[in-house]
Amino acid sequence: MPDLLLEVLSEEIPARMQAGGAKALANNILSRLQDAQLAGSSEETEYFHTPRRLVVRVRNLQRREPNITLERKGPRVDAPQRAIDGFCKSAGVTRDECVERETPKGLFLFAVIKKEGRFTGDLLADLLPEALAAVSWPKPMHWEESGTRWVRPIRSILCLLGDEVIPFRFGKVESGRTTLGHRFLSSRPLSIESVDSYVKKLKEARVILDQEERKQKIEDAIQELANNQGLVFMRDEWLLAENAGLVEWPVVLPGAIDERFMDLPPEVLRSAMRTHQRYFGLMEGIGKPAPSFVMVANTETANGNVAVIAGNERVLRARLADARFFWEQDKRRSLEEHLPALEGVIFHARLGSMRDKAERIAVLARLLCPAIAGADPDEAARAGLLCKADLVTEMVGEFPDLQGIMGRHYAEADGEVFAVYKAILEHYAPQGPEVPCPGAPESVAVALADKLDTLAGFFAIDEHPTGSKDPFALRRAALGVIRLIIENELRLPLADALANALAGYRTMLPKEPGVEATRQALLSFFADRVRVHLRERGVRHDLANAVFAVGGEDDLVRLLARVDALKRFLDGEDGANLLTAYRRAANILRIEEKKEGEHYDDPADKLLFDQEEEHALGERIAKTRAQAESLFEGEHFEAMMTIMSALREPVDAFFDNVTVNCEDPA
Repeated sequence: MPDLLLEVLSEEIPARMQAGGAKALANNILSRLQDAQLAGSSEETEYFHTPRRLVVRVRNLQRREPNITLERKGPRVDAPQRAIDGFCKSAGVTRDECVERETPKGLFLFAVIKKEGRFTGDLLADLLPEALAAVSWPKPMHWEESGTRWVRPIRSILCLLGDEVIPFRFGKVESGRTTLGHRFLSSRPLSIESVDSYVKKLKEARVILDQEERKQKIEDAIQELANNQGLVFMRDEWLLAENAGLVEWPVVLPGAIDERFMDLPPEVLRSAMRTHQRYFGLMEGIGKPAPSFVMVANTETANGNVAVIAGNERVLRARLADARFFWEQDKRRSLEEHLPALEGVIFHARLGSMRDKAERIAVLARLLCPAIAGADPDEAARAGLLCKADLVTEMVGEFPDLQGIMGRHYAEADGEVFAVYKAILEHYAPQGPEVPCPGAPESVAVALADKLDTLAGFFAIDEHPTGSKDPFALRRAALGVIRLIIENELRLPLADALANALAGYRTMLPKEPGVEATRQALLSFFADRVRVHLRERGVRHDLANAVFAVGGEDDLVRLLARVDALKRFLDGEDGANLLTAYRRAANILRIEEKKEGEHYDDPADKLLFDQEEEHALGERIAKTRAQAESLFEGEHFEAMMTIMSALREPVDAFFDNVTVNCEDPA
């Protein structure tokens, strides 16, 4: 059973697009092969990517399609001749080739069509161009007259089934058995005799095909360099993958950072190297950058790559010289003095400027402080006012990924207190499920205020997320609020917090009903996000729905405690049995209400109790209700559930001995 090998060689593909393109191509090919019953599971399919090539290998293909026998039901045997002739023509058979078969509706004609399977090579010649054309690229290119689109101009296509070439055309490129090695380190075309020899020949031509192997080689070489210099390499998964996507033959080289730049904030050094140049920084210790960096080249040159190292050091010097200029220029004015410039930065055309937003955050952060233990309202308000000021600094203009970070450094340089500049640093967090939540009281207040203000503003102008579209990341903001409240165990009534946030947009919601309608829409939105949060924690949807169905709960910490208590209760034997009894009673009531057209929600009439079991259950319910309500008010949910579980015995006795639907209607 032969293997299929397909390589598409092109000009350099952006690193961020390689993995997605290779995976899409592999899936397109596999799905078509599975439809033709030529390939089995996805485990036999693997894909690779380098800057210049996408490669798919599918193992153990069948040599030809299976033969297929199809049956098509036609008209009745005694149907008009014209109908029979039309059926035979459409099925591609003669009348004599049809069989007559008795059915419950009479004697009918059936056409038996035998379709002989095609050889795999012939089938691949048709399906591979389709699979290539079906790959969706973020920014495809037209590079020749046929109008064929690909991420970058294609230079060659290698396609083998075992040791045989599968001939096909994609655009104006014809497939064959030749490819190219490394752009600079291998000059001659490579002729590939078989699938098994492909990887070996590429490596001889200075191309490491497996992206994971390239990444591991880079990591090992950096670690060795760091060890030799007595430095620390902080592993960066994104940067390793990015560099593996930039080179086919990684050559790891050391570089030096000019000492005069080492007093810049560590984040500036890291951003200049990582984001702009894809360099790795080394550390002398936790948080202390070393005057050394590591680059990954895609070629080997004479004299130990001295010219390459010198060129990269020169580029980094220029980048850091710019950063030093921005740093010194920005510090000439305090962070507060940057606030007027925020008036020229639009938050949203209908929601005002970033200066407006900063002032709303300051007010809201102050109002949130009473619910946050240890939070200083003045410091929270100060941090809220300054938290967006670094957006108009020269440094953040050049290095946008440093927003918040530079605000922290400038606030510290201005002499702001620790709580203020820490809150400025952390007010964007958490920005994803893996990012830790702030824990400092003022940081929590400002982070909450920022997100609540954003949510209130966009809901005030009716810009809600719809379907999969969420252009203003409101779902992420809501999940951030939920995490901040839950992980810091804040007893913050969400309805009140949203009302305070909406107060900042009072001019956009002049009528009180508009404010209340918007707040209710926000509460409903948060309820959906809480359900998502619970689902990610593995909580069953029916438990969450049960607590939400009670209504009126906007204390998220208490809500989750109720969900957890309910889960533990129902996981036990008493809880499961009591739930069964409750469902039985509820179903009886629902049936009677539907039959009578009435709603039975009044207390039971003790005067109508007849049997001992009725009296016993009524007394136990009354006693349990009083105890449970007291425990609920004190938020002793576990104890409340334990009290409720004692109802199991009298409920069971009631159903075992009392005829509920008796002849007396009362």
